[in-house]
Amino acid sequence: MYALFDDSGKFLAGRVMSQADSSMQIELDSGKRVKVKLANVLLQFEKPAPAEVLARGQQMAAEMDLDLAWEFAPEDEFSFGDLARDYFDATAGTLEQAAALFGLYGAPHYFRRLGKGLFRKAPEETVKAALLGIERKKQVAAQIEAWAKELVAGQCPEAVREQLYKILFKPDKNGAEYKAVVEAARASQRAPLDLLTNAGAITSPYQFHWRRFLFEQFPKGTGFPALAAPAIKDDLPLAPVQAFSVDDSSTTEIDDALSVQGLGSGTVIFGVHIAAPGLAMQPGSAVDIAARERLSTVYMPGWKLTMLPDAVVQAYTLIEGRDCPAVSLYVTMDEATLTITSSETKLERVPIKANLRHDQLDSVVTEAALTGQAPADFAFAAELTFGWRLAKHLKTQREVVRGKPENFNRPDYNFKLVDASGNAPSQAPDGSETVRISERKRGAPLDLIVAEAMILANNTWGGWLAELGVPGIYRSQASMAPGMKVRMSTRALPHAGMGVAHYTWATSPLRRYVDLVNQWQIIACARHGRTAMLAAPFKPKDAELFSVISSFESAYGAYNDFQNGVERYWTLRWLEQNGLAEHGGIEVEAAVIKDGLVRLDTLPLVLRATGAENLGRGAKVRVRVSKVDLLTLEAHASLVARLDEVIADTTADSAEEDDEEASAASTGLHLAIDLSPESAAADAPAVPA
Repeated sequence: MYALFDDSGKFLAGRVMSQADSSMQIELDSGKRVKVKLANVLLQFEKPAPAEVLARGQQMAAEMDLDLAWEFAPEDEFSFGDLARDYFDATAGTLEQAAALFGLYGAPHYFRRLGKGLFRKAPEETVKAALLGIERKKQVAAQIEAWAKELVAGQCPEAVREQLYKILFKPDKNGAEYKAVVEAARASQRAPLDLLTNAGAITSPYQFHWRRFLFEQFPKGTGFPALAAPAIKDDLPLAPVQAFSVDDSSTTEIDDALSVQGLGSGTVIFGVHIAAPGLAMQPGSAVDIAARERLSTVYMPGWKLTMLPDAVVQAYTLIEGRDCPAVSLYVTMDEATLTITSSETKLERVPIKANLRHDQLDSVVTEAALTGQAPADFAFAAELTFGWRLAKHLKTQREVVRGKPENFNRPDYNFKLVDASGNAPSQAPDGSETVRISERKRGAPLDLIVAEAMILANNTWGGWLAELGVPGIYRSQASMAPGMKVRMSTRALPHAGMGVAHYTWATSPLRRYVDLVNQWQIIACARHGRTAMLAAPFKPKDAELFSVISSFESAYGAYNDFQNGVERYWTLRWLEQNGLAEHGGIEVEAAVIKDGLVRLDTLPLVLRATGAENLGRGAKVRVRVSKVDLLTLEAHASLVARLDEVIADTTADSAEEDDEEASAASTGLHLAIDLSPESAAADAPAVPA
C-alpha cells in the first residue's frame, strides 16, 4: 500500500509501513521514514509506484485545461476525486486523481482550498481578474526579458534610460526597469554601471554625477517659486563707519563686512557687520519656507545653487556703495594690548565702502606689507594692518585653550573652469570645460583676518544668547581626542577644536539656514535685552530648533559630499587635460597616508598607489598616475620611488584629517542594485510556468 500526503504544501508519496489510529509510518523512495498524520494523507493506492504517481500526476496537471475544469466543477464543495471523475473519466484512477489534486492546488485563482482535499470554485469575477493579472505578469516578464536582451546587446531601452538614477540609487525592486538591469547584468556577467555605460545610458560622467545629485537632493528641480524680498520696516540708524568686505570675485552672497574705528586713539572699536535678512524675513513666511527647504547654498567648481533666490540675495547682500541693513557687533579693545573691554550689538544701516576680493589682493595684502616690510599700497591698509594684528592675537589665545597650535601646512585649492571661448561658464558646467587648479595657502592674511573676525562674532554672540537665556544653534566639540566629532545642539558648550567657550553659526545668514535662525534670536536680544526670551521666535527646548538641526546636518553633509566628489572629478579631469593619456601617465610627488593611500603634493587628490602599502604615514614618494575613471572617480597609480625616510607630519590633527580624507577617497560609487542569489530569488517576477 502506498500513500500520497501533504507535507507543509509539498506533495510526497511512499510505502505505508504501519498505521495507527491517527497516523501512518511511511517510507519514502529515499529510504527515509516519516510519521504522517492521517489528516494529511490525501490518497492511498496500490499502484503505480509513488515516483510515477508524482511525476506523471504533475505532468498531467500541467496539461489540464483549467477553464474547462472550472466549468466542470460542481457549484458546491467538492473533492479532488470528484473533479477527476468529472474532468477525466468516471472511473478516474490514481494518476487522474493525483493530477486533479495537483492541478487544483496549483490554481488558487480558479479554486479555493477548504481543507483536506476539498475545494470550491472561485466566483467568475475573481477568476477573470486573476487571469487578467496573470496575463499582465506574463507581459511584464516578456518586457523584462526584451529589455535585458537589448542591454546585453549594447542598447539602452528608453524606459531604462528615464529611470536610470532611480534604478541605480533608489530602486523599486519590483519595477520592470530595475529587474531588466539586474537580469542583464547577470546574463552578461558585467557590473550594472559598466553594463549601462556600454549600452549608452551614461554618456557624460560629469552629467551622471550632477544629475544623480539633483535626483537625490532636488527631485522637484532647482528653481524657486516667484518670491519677492520682504522689505525691512525698521527705521535703522546709520552707522558712523566705513565698512569693507573680503570675498572671492565670484561671491554674490556677501554676508559679512568689517570696520575699524579709533586707530591711534588708544581705544579701538572693531566692527563685524552681518547682512540682516532676519530683519525682513519671518519664520513661516514664503521666503523662509524656500530657504528651509534648501538649508544651505551648494558650492561646486564653476557653479552654485544658492539658498535664496538671487533677487532676495541682492536685496540684503552687503554690496559696496550702499547703506546696507546689518546686525553689527562692536568690540571695544585697548589698542596696545588688544584686551577686549566690552562688546555691543546694534541693528543699523552700515555704509559699505568696498567689496575687496581675495583673488585680486592675496598677492598684495601679504604679511610683509602688513608688518611694514613691504609697501602697503592697497585700500584700507591701516584697517587691514590692525585686523591682521588682532587676528594673530585672537588665534594665539585660542591656541592656548586648544593646547596646541593650529596647522596651516597644507594648501587650499581654487578651481576655475573656462569654456571653449576662454570664459567662465554662464550656466551649469557640462563637464567639457577646461579646469585650472591653483594653490591658495591656508592662513593667508586676508583669510585669517576674516576667519578670526567671524570666530570672534560667533563666540561672542553664542555667549550673549546663553547669558540672556535665549536658545540658539551651537557647534561644540567636547575634546580634541581622535574620533571626537563636532556636534550641533541647542546648548552653549565648548568647542575644543577651535578653543572657544561657545560657538554659534550666525555670520552667514544668506548662505546657511542655521545662521538665519540664530540671527532671528540675536535680533530679539538686540531689541529686547533681558526680556528677549519672550520675543524670540524659538523658545528653550523648542522642537522646531531640533528639527532644523536634524534637517540641516543631513542636507549640509550631502552637499559637502557632492562638492568633494565634483572637485575630485575636476582634479581627475585636470590630469586628463594635462597629458595623462598622451604620455601614458603622469608622475607626481605625494605623501603616504596609510594602507597604500597617498595625498598628492600639488593637487587636491588622495588615491591608492600600488607598492606604497607598507610605507609609514608621511613618507615622501613619487607615484605614477596611469589611468583615471571619471565615472567611478577612481585613479590608478603605482609607486615609482621613495624620496626620503622622514615622517613628514604625524600630529594628531593631521592624522585625523588624513584618516577622514582616506575614508572619503576609499568610498566608491555605491549602487542600490543587489545581484546576490538571495536577491535574485526575491526579485524574480511572479509569473506562472
